[in-house]
Amino acid sequence: MATTRERRIAKELADIHNDKDNSGVLANPVDPSNLTHLKGTFPGPPDTPYAGGTYQIDIVVPDMYPFKSPIMKFDTKIWHPNVSSVTVGPSVAGKAGSKRRAGQGRRGSGIKGKTTEMALISLRMLLESPNPKDPQDAEVAKMMMEQPNEFAAKAHDWAVKHAGAPRRETLTHNYEKSATPVVKDDPSRTWWIGFVNMGFEVDAVVDAFIFVGIDRNGGEDYELEEAYMGDITARLLGEQ
Repeated sequence: MATTRERRIAKELADIHNDKDNSGVLANPVDPSNLTHLKGTFPGPPDTPYAGGTYQIDIVVPDMYPFKSPIMKFDTKIWHPNVSSVTVGPSVAGKAGSKRRAGQGRRGSGIKGKTTEMALISLRMLLESPNPKDPQDAEVAKMMMEQPNEFAAKAHDWAVKHAGAPRRETLTHNYEKSATPVVKDDPSRTWWIGFVNMGFEVDAVVDAFIFVGIDRNGGEDYELEEAYMGDITARLLGEQ
């Protein structure tokens, strides 16, 4: 007889398949008789060095799920500051190393109740907006901050070699050379652009940011907490 956790995972997998054209992520059990070990996939975001590649994620669902998040790591090698280039994981989606986190001090859902779909979308968003200030791989982070063009070229080389991305002669990216936090007119822009590039309407994304209480932080740079990314995604998917 299926446990409560297994029934929940089965429903989530069905939801992921039903929503794959919208979310861009997919997950399936490695063995149909064991729903606690999954393989997830998603495409590299457009307008990044990872575009056109397909990234596979190993997912282990813990006993305390959903009160503990799924354990995820990249199977596909990737040149990214928040993923180890040596061990290919674990990933650290949502960890912030900026001056101030968006919504710092807010009491919210945290990671409890975060679905596998939301976790995969958070990882895809990490490819959209890497965070070199809180790295898993210091060498990659250093290159991204000090040599952004060289970083983009190497990230694309790895995307071609390991993720099956088509070779492109001209790369587009928004990485900036910086050794200190960058002040932006609208620091939330990078994040909502990422959601728009995933296929969500601009008005819906703005509404979701307002709904969860994201503000412009007085023009200071910040990174979204993982809990906020999950809340925004849930709002966009109609789960809030």
